[in-house]
Amino acid sequence: MSIQTLTQYLPAFLDGITAWVLLGLRLIWGAILINYSFPMVKNPLHWMDRGGESSGFPPLLQALGALSVFGGGVAIIIGFLTPLAGLGLAGAMVVALALHLSHGTPFVKAAPDAPGESYDNSLLYLAIALLFVFLGAGTLSLDYFLFGS
Repeated sequence: MSIQTLTQYLPAFLDGITAWVLLGLRLIWGAILINYSFPMVKNPLHWMDRGGESSGFPPLLQALGALSVFGGGVAIIIGFLTPLAGLGLAGAMVVALALHLSHGTPFVKAAPDAPGESYDNSLLYLAIALLFVFLGAGTLSLDYFLFGS
């Protein structure tokens, strides 16, 4: 299968002010993902464990989750295989969202500094991931350099 055959499935490369907005979002969100996932990558097989108690989540899946969020953050920043990175991140956020919902986590906290968790960030990150799946990285990206016309 040729590269032209594969690139037909990529979104059109947006340019102008839209490309700059996508670049800004990529830089901010990618940095957040890397910062958020760095502790996961340092303990990839047990990052979900709390207080010495096993989470019950398989270690291999924990490692894949850590890698997908960290690697996805790097890929989003540089704009490399952005729709694919967005798809991987969307999958990670669906799992995070499902875990929050299965534990009865509220949508938002009663106050920003209140203890506990909420699933608003998972839902927002899922929306951003889907944005990159369907819009791509724009012309200010490695994708455009490699695959743009």
